[in-house]
Amino acid sequence: MKTDPERFIRANTVLGAPPHVPEIRLHLADEAHDLWLKTEDELDALGLPPPFWAFAWAGGQGLARHLIDNPDLVAGKVVLDFASGSGLVAIAACLAGTARVSAVDIDPWSATAARLNALENSVSFEISQTDLVGTDSGWDVVLAGDVFYDRTMSDLIQPWFSALAKRGALVLVGDPGRSYCPPNGMELLATYQVPVTRALEDSEIKRTSVFRFTG
Repeated sequence: MKTDPERFIRANTVLGAPPHVPEIRLHLADEAHDLWLKTEDELDALGLPPPFWAFAWAGGQGLARHLIDNPDLVAGKVVLDFASGSGLVAIAACLAGTARVSAVDIDPWSATAARLNALENSVSFEISQTDLVGTDSGWDVVLAGDVFYDRTMSDLIQPWFSALAKRGALVLVGDPGRSYCPPNGMELLATYQVPVTRALEDSEIKRTSVFRFTG
């Protein structure tokens, strides 16, 4: 039987505030929920990709914090939140006063989670599952949290982000020191100490930076 995403998310998460962005409420998995403990095989049997949307990752928290504290970066702008996951960064962008936000993630479960989370925060934004890598719809700002998690992904998006920056887009990324984060071509804007869950990361606090692609 096909698993209903909305029913599953409501049953396997709890509404909570990411510790570094307490203004925002998300449907999050924690130790009290089976989702936290399910193996890859169990998730596959449910037709569920790895539930990245169920956690507030450090890079996303840092980037969301930076937008809320510096709303001039996105206020009145047309914004893309790439690899949106839970929709955390898109929600932060809405709270900071964007003209329009598009949240894109190829995981269909992410779309449902982002929609539910938007409702909880009384904001709205476009949600898409289209693979936009390499495209350009003229966004003023492109946001990405925790996207440099493997070499393949990094190799795909780094030249794309650089090209967008060169044509004038503000490309902001939040990264907690992932191995494949580019060593150059970016300007450091801020660094935060972000509380995270040890079961997901290698520590309880991740030093997380917000960068601007310089092209």
